[in-house]
Amino acid sequence: MNELSPDLTSDPIGWALPPWTRAEAQALHDAPFNDLLFQAQTVHRQNFDPNKVQLSRLLSIKTGGCPEDCGYCSQSAHHESGLKASKLMEVRRVIAEATKARDAGATRYCMGAAWRNPKARDMDAVVAMVEGVKALGMESCMTLGMLDLEQAARLKQAGLDYYNHNIDTSERYYSEIISTRTFADRLDTLANVRDSGIKVCCGGIVGMGEEPIDRIDMLVTLANLPEHPESVPINMLIPIDGTPLAEAKPIEPIEFVRVIALARIMMPKSHVRLSAGRTAMTDEMQALCFFAGANSIFVGDTLLTANNPGEDKDSLLFRRLGIEPMELGAQ
Repeated sequence: MNELSPDLTSDPIGWALPPWTRAEAQALHDAPFNDLLFQAQTVHRQNFDPNKVQLSRLLSIKTGGCPEDCGYCSQSAHHESGLKASKLMEVRRVIAEATKARDAGATRYCMGAAWRNPKARDMDAVVAMVEGVKALGMESCMTLGMLDLEQAARLKQAGLDYYNHNIDTSERYYSEIISTRTFADRLDTLANVRDSGIKVCCGGIVGMGEEPIDRIDMLVTLANLPEHPESVPINMLIPIDGTPLAEAKPIEPIEFVRVIALARIMMPKSHVRLSAGRTAMTDEMQALCFFAGANSIFVGDTLLTANNPGEDKDSLLFRRLGIEPMELGAQ
């Protein structure tokens, strides 16, 4: 393991090698803000075009009624959020929505279902959705809860590019947020996805009452996986009435940017997605996140059930910053 340099500007590229330790990650996280951003932007420029951002669209294909008790989620059957459960969407409707997303500039289409895990009776429809999105020339992503190896293999055979399964927070804090499945369950699904040959989309949520060290530990877990996730979504909690985290204290903007920068440095070739919570961010905060290494966003008016900045607002911000959408398959 390399020695930590006290001067982040003296060796701006890759001075710590995996496996990362908490001490190394914390030294980066706690560095002077300008030094941290310099390091993150330098790493970012080595691996990506700094003025290109990948655009994804997210669709809820089955909303509400989830048996998990995730404290942040309006879709949990355990919470009184007022969200009604729906049935799985028809395949043709999903493909129609994906077509509109492609025509609006999205290159990746993400489909999410409020399940603990997909049932056998749902797999034919899910496979058809993946095949339909792929036929449009888009990258496909799904988040369906836990997967076993057989299910992951079937999705891979259908052409699924990415599977999203967030670890949410640190292992220490995990039980404060979710009790219906374990941190190890999350890692098992990630292993099944990776073993099947599907790319991994995995990140977490900040602003859930965790300590800064929990954010650091979350990123250490991700960076020390056998392979880095190809996509790392960083979500800022959207407090939702009726959920246990409805009154959670928001994370400070500069602390959020530190998490983005740390993710970029620790996982230099991953797409770091500025995900949920952008409606609560100023343009200036988002600009700092892009400078810190975020290079993927969700576009459209909604995420699974929460609001998201509209495409017009995103386009205006991109023009002001000189950012362009990333082309399919580009880095």
